[in-house]
Amino acid sequence: MTKRMLCGRPVDPIGLGCMNLSWAYGDPPPHEDKVRLLNEALDLGYDHLDTANIYGKGANEELLAQAVMHRRDEFLLASKTGIVIEGPRRGIDCSPDAISASLDESLKRLGTDHIDLFYMHRFDPKVPIADSVGAMARAIEAGKIGAYGVSEWSSAHIREAHRVHPMGAVQTEFSLWTRNAELGVLETTRELGIALVAFSPVARGALGGELKDPATLSDKDLRRSLPRFSAENWPRNLALIEQFCAIARDEGVAPAQLALGWLLAQGGHVHAIPGTTSIGHMRENFGAARVQLSSSALDRAAALINHQTVTGHRYSEMMRNTIDTEDFA
Repeated sequence: MTKRMLCGRPVDPIGLGCMNLSWAYGDPPPHEDKVRLLNEALDLGYDHLDTANIYGKGANEELLAQAVMHRRDEFLLASKTGIVIEGPRRGIDCSPDAISASLDESLKRLGTDHIDLFYMHRFDPKVPIADSVGAMARAIEAGKIGAYGVSEWSSAHIREAHRVHPMGAVQTEFSLWTRNAELGVLETTRELGIALVAFSPVARGALGGELKDPATLSDKDLRRSLPRFSAENWPRNLALIEQFCAIARDEGVAPAQLALGWLLAQGGHVHAIPGTTSIGHMRENFGAARVQLSSSALDRAAALINHQTVTGHRYSEMMRNTIDTEDFA
């Protein structure tokens, strides 16, 4: 697989989402296992690592500092700001002062003097876009970041921000079973020459084919709060997943590789950042860009799993209120 451009730098289209190592999906692995996975990922050829200030309340950025910052020149480093989780204080803050302070805190936790790609994690309707982007532009001028991006923003707001200062990347949830990007963001980023970085590209592990019963997940697992994994909706989604796994078997690839291969086929500007705590899965995911998939398998997968066939919304009602990306009716 040919490398793809991200913020002016050629990188492998499969990056590594690091969130799972500190937060959201059950209990994190022991520290030494996290360090080993990150270094083996770099050894394998991963050159795009994605984190955020809220992952483990800063712990994920600190992990990268401890594990791989001695190899800083080997990877593009992405982090995020904007979501506030401080005691009783909850919400989104992309004001210039908040962006500036958060950036300095992330740099300190990461143990580096620059972040290659710095995202606004969510859209902040309280702050004029020009003000938020202005803070990012000043950080670029200061050499603290190489480029800025946004996460879960609508096409109209992406265009507005890009007019203020060229944007490096848009991150959004995108997979066979989350197609919201097809409502505008996919084409907008293609048209403007912006990289689209897909998070949860294996449908939060569902398309890996190993999860049979969400009731077995840890109480801390984020998926317990997501409608598609509920006791009501999961059986119908599992039936689709089982058929999807059969397509992967026919193709001679792992289910996750079929999911990632479909995603990368959606455009030459598309990247994916699957996360995992398993070295085996990390290696399997990286291999997805190197397997040959038939157009028939891709078409069958797309017809089987899409927004019309999957049961349940991707987020709870409370979380939906923080998302700016276009949604299906």
